[in-house]
Amino acid sequence: MPLYEHVFLARQDVTAQQVEELTEQFKGVIASNGGEVGKTEYWGVKSLAFRIAKNRKAHYTLMNISAPPAAVAELERLQKINEDILRVLTIRVDEHETEPSVVMQRRDRDERDRSDRPRRDFGDDRGPRSEVEAVEEEEV
Repeated sequence: MPLYEHVFLARQDVTAQQVEELTEQFKGVIASNGGEVGKTEYWGVKSLAFRIAKNRKAHYTLMNISAPPAAVAELERLQKINEDILRVLTIRVDEHETEPSVVMQRRDRDERDRSDRPRRDFGDDRGPRSEVEAVEEEEV
């Protein structure tokens, strides 16, 4: 069966729980048409590059799908009818990635960087020197 990566954007007005319910509904559509959904990732609410139907943000969700083309076509048809879904992107891939997607890896890295970031130490109690103080010390 062909493999697909499918990303859909839901309106910012819906809750994360409603997005999870939509995801489960879409998994059921794929399963009823002879396919299966491997991995799903909820990427959270992100800003859009431009307004879509008066929305500046959207809930992003990734689904790794192994299904016949007819099942994916039915999924996309139902998502186009649903008023909570803003955009859909389906890409056929040679194989699914087993590790977290780049978006999830970046989120994990950002969270670690915030907590593990060392404080700046300038070696003395005065704090960072201004350029004027540095020039004055060189002239003396």
